[in-house]
Amino acid sequence: MKRVLGWLLLLILLGVAIAVFYVWRQGPTYRPPPEAPADVPPPPAATAPPPETHYPVPETDAPLPPLARSDGPVLAALSEVFGNGVRRFLQPQEVARRIVVTIDNLPRQNMSGQLQPHKPVTGRLRTQGQGEDLRLDDANYERYRPYVKLMESVDAATFAAAYQKFYPLFQQTYRELGYPKQHFNDRLVTVIDHLLKAPSLDEAPELEQPHVFYKFADPELESLSVGHKLMIRMGNANAERVKAKLREIRTELTKNGPQPAPRK
Repeated sequence: MKRVLGWLLLLILLGVAIAVFYVWRQGPTYRPPPEAPADVPPPPAATAPPPETHYPVPETDAPLPPLARSDGPVLAALSEVFGNGVRRFLQPQEVARRIVVTIDNLPRQNMSGQLQPHKPVTGRLRTQGQGEDLRLDDANYERYRPYVKLMESVDAATFAAAYQKFYPLFQQTYRELGYPKQHFNDRLVTVIDHLLKAPSLDEAPELEQPHVFYKFADPELESLSVGHKLMIRMGNANAERVKAKLREIRTELTKNGPQPAPRK
């Protein structure tokens, strides 16, 4: 059981939140003003919202540790699978909550660094040029390759079986975060779909350094979600490999097919 749990948590951590290892703290985020097309009437007030899509996860009777005491078993499982060295990458408290919060925030424009599931990774961001010619150095993408390779080694079907078994822990965490009538699996599928739409760039993005931390010089790139900016920062080649694995995982997560969202 511990081995399966280890694969589950590592895949979620490295598969969806892998790029969070290099998140830069952001200053005020640029938000382009909304365009108001002329001569377009407002939508009818009585229009009903589109139905939500629900991807149910089969229930399981597998025994699980209480969420409040799950950190020890989770870290022990990860150490059993990958060696004790894995502990130096992870925060030892609230592991499940940190993972769920990270996944939930990837489509948003901001993410709290205090709740990330990992410890800061050593090394500095690699750049080239200076001033108006400052760009992200292609050599920076090399940092991601070991993690991407490790993610690719995980079988999507094995992940799905483990995810189904231990899903109640993540669902409980998600509800306690303020979503009492929603489903974490639906949110995870939505986040995967969002990451799959991350743009690819023809060249390394230009950067600027208004204070201590770097940001994208292009306001449109800087206004993207956390998840899209992170996929850009890992480079096109790594991002495509991550997307390929995410597609496999999505297929497994949605095998039961979409159903109408349960009434709230």
